[in-house]
Amino acid sequence: MATIIRLTRKGKHKRPFYRIVVADSRMPRDGRCLEIIGTYDPLAKPAAIQVKRERAEAWLQKGAQLSDTVRQLFKKTGLTQPAKSVK
Repeated sequence: MATIIRLTRKGKHKRPFYRIVVADSRMPRDGRCLEIIGTYDPLAKPAAIQVKRERAEAWLQKGAQLSDTVRQLFKKTGLTQPAKSVK
């Protein structure tokens, strides 16, 4: 099973709020997730990003991939994807 860390949309019409979730890559955007590891509120000034760092790092160690948007959010919070080891 390929896991991906991505955003799932919540909130009302024109009032988006996102959860940062770990999900199976085959699931739909707002479908079932394995774990909620954070939130992102783009309407707050400045944008509010909250991440459970230890859970995010644990999933990255297990091989979860980051979506492009989550990769940018993680850079803002200081989290980076671990370097791939060459065998």
